[in-house]
Amino acid sequence: MSALPAQDVEALQGQLNAYMERKGLRSTNQRRLVSEVFFRADGHLSIDEMLALVREQDAKVGYATVYRTMKLLVECGLANERQFDDTVTRFEVAHADSHHDHLICLECKRIIEFEDEEIERLQARAAERHGFKLVSHKLELYGQCAECRGQK
Repeated sequence: MSALPAQDVEALQGQLNAYMERKGLRSTNQRRLVSEVFFRADGHLSIDEMLALVREQDAKVGYATVYRTMKLLVECGLANERQFDDTVTRFEVAHADSHHDHLICLECKRIIEFEDEEIERLQARAAERHGFKLVSHKLELYGQCAECRGQK
């Protein structure tokens, strides 16, 4: 998925603010900065990558603030927490109306998002065949990207 347009960022910030209000949490400038940077970023970011992006705008923001804010975003359903083949936890914006799967390069660690209706149908049929009510799923395929194989 690509970076979100400004109106989507504002809508997500509004959802976060409403969630924090319901939970009795304060909306701080640093929390707002971290969440906005995350919503505007593209890709699957680790805490360290998020910290570097946030510190480009405010060098005083600490690791714990970024970590706690990312956990809050997961808790309220605005971020998905992912662990691919490495042990690094990565975060991506949770899109309520879309689903995608991932291709992960084992060499350069590039993550490619894709959607495939045929795969979705096959998964739904497999669940149905086994009497399983499918609630959610994630598909991660590991291999070598074209660039790492030298096939540009």
